[in-house]
Amino acid sequence: MIEINNLHKQFGQIEVLKGIDLRIEEGDTVCIIGPSGSGKTTLLRCLNLLEVPTKGMIKLGNFSLEFQDKKQIPKDTVIKFRQQTGMVFQGYNLFPHMTALENVMEGLVIIRKQGKELARTKALNLLDKVGLKERANHYPFQLSGGQQQRVGIARAMALEPEVLLFDEPTSALDPELVGEVLKVMKELAKEGMTMVVVTHEMNFAREAADKVVFIDKGIIVEEGTPQQIFEHTQHERTLQFLNKLCS
Repeated sequence: MIEINNLHKQFGQIEVLKGIDLRIEEGDTVCIIGPSGSGKTTLLRCLNLLEVPTKGMIKLGNFSLEFQDKKQIPKDTVIKFRQQTGMVFQGYNLFPHMTALENVMEGLVIIRKQGKELARTKALNLLDKVGLKERANHYPFQLSGGQQQRVGIARAMALEPEVLLFDEPTSALDPELVGEVLKVMKELAKEGMTMVVVTHEMNFAREAADKVVFIDKGIIVEEGTPQQIFEHTQHERTLQFLNKLCS
């Protein structure tokens, strides 16, 4: 489904990703964990070319892209590649002047060129899926953080991407609102949606992930099932990280 080989990303003289190799199977939920500044979000942003890797290869479905320093990727290739992914950001990123329904419809109308009535029907179904059909005509300022994030998930799903990418989707939420977002994500995992989730929610990683990947200083230190990572870790650095979270 997704294959990453020897992926590097450099910002000026700073090398953030130092040769990432990772395989993600169709239908899997992969949780990426690690300390702040370890390269987790950069890796996620490379998967939909919000950041273009410096070197390496990403294969996603039928697309295979090789990256070399200073070699430009054609714009139409970037657009087509990016359409295979749906991105859910930390800060919701909803259009403030649009209702929840209009936010979800936007990609269907603009990118997929669907008629407004068909887009409206699909968007309402997606809002229903995330438990917000009754809030369809509310603007972002009328919604809680958790509700806005669920609208963001519906918007990401609207274009029927091959994979959903989540960048710490609960980090901006009050603690009592985290559960409603994680519940939607767990339902998606049960339905077989391929998801890559950068998260600090260890309980979610334990319960929903098929694979957990621990990144530190731009490299994958360890990867495995939740049981392998949380109960039988093989690396001292992983153990230090997990102990610090639990202390």
